Amino acid sequence: MPYQLEPLDVNCETTPYLEDTPEGAEDQWTLNFGPQHPSTHTTLRIVVKLDGERVARAVPHIGYLHSGFEKLGEKHDYNQYVTVTDRMNYLSPIANNIVWHHAVEKLFDIEITPRCKVLRTIMAEMARIQDHLLCVGAAALDLGAFTAFLYGFNEREKIYDICEYICGARFTTSWTRVGGLNQDLPDEEMFKAKVKKFIVDELPNVIADLEGLLNKNRIFIDRTAGIGTITAEEAIAWSVSGPLARAAGVKRDLRKDDPYLCYAENWDGQGADPVEFKVPIMHEGDVYCRFRVRVEEIKQSMIIIRQLIDKIPGGSVNAYADEAVHIPDKKETYGSIEGLIHHFELIMTNRKWKAPIGETYGAQETSNGELGFYLVADGGPTPWRARCRPPSFINYTVFPKMMEGHLLSDIVAVLGSLNVIAAELDR
Repeated sequence: MPYQLEPLDVNCETTPYLEDTPEGAEDQWTLNFGPQHPSTHTTLRIVVKLDGERVARAVPHIGYLHSGFEKLGEKHDYNQYVTVTDRMNYLSPIANNIVWHHAVEKLFDIEITPRCKVLRTIMAEMARIQDHLLCVGAAALDLGAFTAFLYGFNEREKIYDICEYICGARFTTSWTRVGGLNQDLPDEEMFKAKVKKFIVDELPNVIADLEGLLNKNRIFIDRTAGIGTITAEEAIAWSVSGPLARAAGVKRDLRKDDPYLCYAENWDGQGADPVEFKVPIMHEGDVYCRFRVRVEEIKQSMIIIRQLIDKIPGGSVNAYADEAVHIPDKKETYGSIEGLIHHFELIMTNRKWKAPIGETYGAQETSNGELGFYLVADGGPTPWRARCRPPSFINYTVFPKMMEGHLLSDIVAVLGSLNVIAAELDR
């Protein structure tokens, strides 16, 4: 159930700049913030119109990567495209893999195995922690506090270690496949030990240190409380989601409202209850609330992982063993000519997925909000259309509204609280 975090007892009044200076007035000038700036963390550009140091208008510009991610989805088959999803939100790439194949499996009407559901849920929450650690650390870094950033970034490396252990890659994981995963755990007990050490022994202390450094820090509060506010009504009208919306009082989380994986009832087919967790909500809708919500979501992710780590079911991680579509085990590929030929035919020839004719939309609650893929299939091995609903793109559009009346120095605080990832802006 959603729960409300305790509000901060501090008087932070802002003076909105509601009166826009006429175009061409002598006391108004234009500043290009970016596209490369130390506080944007990525390739973004904001054209700011200033009256003194106060922002009269802030117009965000996107499109500096030009990777054509969505069009690539129409040229790659349903397994190949997972390598592209890694490059979208590169702060938590394994979550992108999971959402992509969630949408594909919805199109194919494939029910993945209980073992696969548990492993995907654990790693989806790991990805949420991974993303939030950078965001809450950078929230302080943008305002001149370096220590908190080091605390958060150091813990992210441990998640990279876990990703490397389960799939062989630290950054661009490409972990999922249609109906399963690229491989089962190398050693289940070792995986459990690594996750428990991180979730139980290490991360809680770091979160406590972060909160001790920032939650009641006078400078941090003055720079974030009452800054970049948005109401629940405005959040809904702008279609924002995730911590940005929940910090404004919008009680929506797809894990609760449209449950999937282990968040759903009877996820194992034998009456299993969904994992228990709370959705943190605040109502002030400012930069400080977004920071607080993300920290609380890290705590809730730890609770979810603790519920599942000792309950990983046995069996296969793949929902089927159809040789027409299923890549053979590596031992078979490397150990027999038949396996090698089978692998070659799947990867290099047209023996690939033949999708049903239809369309679907699959979405999950990722670190920045609702990440979804809309697919149209014409029966061929690749999607006829593949479109993405990236939370960064949607959330970035509300930036001009948030900057109304604030100072130039507030841009870094507000922009950091949105956690915009440029690769998700690609169109």
